[in-house]
Amino acid sequence: MKLFAIFGDPVAHSRSPLMHNHVFKSLEYKACYTRIHLTDGSKLKETFFALGLSGANVTVPHKEAAFNACDEIRGFAKTVGVVNTLINENGRLIGYNTDADGFMYAIEPFKNVKTILVLGAGGTAKALANRFKNDGIKVTVMNRSAGRLEAFHTQGFKTITWETVELKSYDLIVNTTSAGLDDDKLPAPEKILTPLLKQARYAADAIYGKVTPFLALCNDLGLTSKDGADMLLGQGVLANNYFTNDQFSLETIKKPMQESFLF
Repeated sequence: MKLFAIFGDPVAHSRSPLMHNHVFKSLEYKACYTRIHLTDGSKLKETFFALGLSGANVTVPHKEAAFNACDEIRGFAKTVGVVNTLINENGRLIGYNTDADGFMYAIEPFKNVKTILVLGAGGTAKALANRFKNDGIKVTVMNRSAGRLEAFHTQGFKTITWETVELKSYDLIVNTTSAGLDDDKLPAPEKILTPLLKQARYAADAIYGKVTPFLALCNDLGLTSKDGADMLLGQGVLANNYFTNDQFSLETIKKPMQESFLF
């Protein structure tokens, strides 16, 4: 019986155990998936191997710590310095990023997106901004302070703070911050967000399972928006494919994983 888990702080809200365990059961794959509340990201690798895990997912705020913990980084994760999926390969920790492709799956219904404003400057923001850039989308990253924006600026992204924001239109505004996850905060002051959202075509929140203050504001403004459920599904299918060592096709994994959202 293989053991998998998700690391995060907070992590009690995570649907990942339900998703992956339903896939394992449906496909008769001998594995179990659980949650691990980890407050210190520097302990991730130590905890991973102490528990004898075969693989794991990583959520906020440990995705950059997960990158640093790996013995080897593969695929898109090498570009962005952010890992959300870990595999134990013969005692070596291998890191991947499935967030970005999961999000691209989620926003497929949003047509002709050519400009995006990303709110936040953490691990999810790094993954998504670089994925958007790879698709030729113009990306602006906004954060409260300038400190964490330096890495984005170095990579050629336009960056703004709450103090330097300019009122302009974006096709899509994406919240990658944890604002609204377990509080009633917006990712930026309402006086900044409202004018921006009024000129946007779409909005998305990486948080799932609840109407965050950000999504509530979008609804009040009549803006087409969605939460992170489809992103969660998309990245989950890709992660499960790694967990099961490519034993099942993505479509085979997707069906029972979609079913788990009905529970």
